[in-house]
Amino acid sequence: MVLWEAWISDELMGTFAPIVVYWLYAGMYQLLPPLDQYRLHTRKEEDQKNLVPLPSVIRGVLLQQLVQATVAGLMFLVTAKSNASDSLTQPSIPVQLIQILVAMFIMDTWQYFIHRYMHLNKFLYRHIHSQHHRLVVPYAIGALYNHPLEGLLLDTFGGAISFLISGMTARTAVFFFCFAVIKTVDDHCGLWLPGNIFHIIFQNNTAYHDIHHQLQGAKYNYSQPFFSIWDKLLGTYKPFSLEDRKEGGFEARILKD
Repeated sequence: MVLWEAWISDELMGTFAPIVVYWLYAGMYQLLPPLDQYRLHTRKEEDQKNLVPLPSVIRGVLLQQLVQATVAGLMFLVTAKSNASDSLTQPSIPVQLIQILVAMFIMDTWQYFIHRYMHLNKFLYRHIHSQHHRLVVPYAIGALYNHPLEGLLLDTFGGAISFLISGMTARTAVFFFCFAVIKTVDDHCGLWLPGNIFHIIFQNNTAYHDIHHQLQGAKYNYSQPFFSIWDKLLGTYKPFSLEDRKEGGFEARILKD
């Protein structure tokens, strides 16, 4: 039994919990003190380089989440009806962990190739993906700031395909989607905080993705949100080093070949 079982269905939780988690986790970063000593970019760089104001970013994220919730709700509705006659029970913890790992691999694969193609295709980059790169200096609330079509193709469809192929239940999906959202927000937070578990476990982390948002790294480090497997296999991996800045904080620098 889980905490929400008496009040709300797993399908509704799977639809809306990731949205709530997004704003809670991203909001936490937004409300933190400046923490200049841990920033990958100075606040001056953020003000000068970013091409879209915060209110527009918030509106863009809310639009994507509206589409996301609609697709997720329909997906859960269809799968719930198809499983109703099977008296589906929750798998064991080891099985759920395997399903989550499978879903992570599928999501990474889907997002890598769609993301990379949006950079290689000049029309798609100019008219769709460039919206995300208006945040040259990423921050947490802007993690899902995308063109609506990109949000649908990259994140919403990627999540749906991961859910369907992995065979997880709606209850398992609640944990998987919330974890994916937290990881995505963390990758865009712009902070290199000591003890951050994501920086310890994942090579694909805040600094890794920051390289991709830099002009000289835009054709590299496409992988998101979990691993760097496809970048390394297909020659788009750029290693980096973290250098101390004189004015405080860190700078992610591409290591030369």
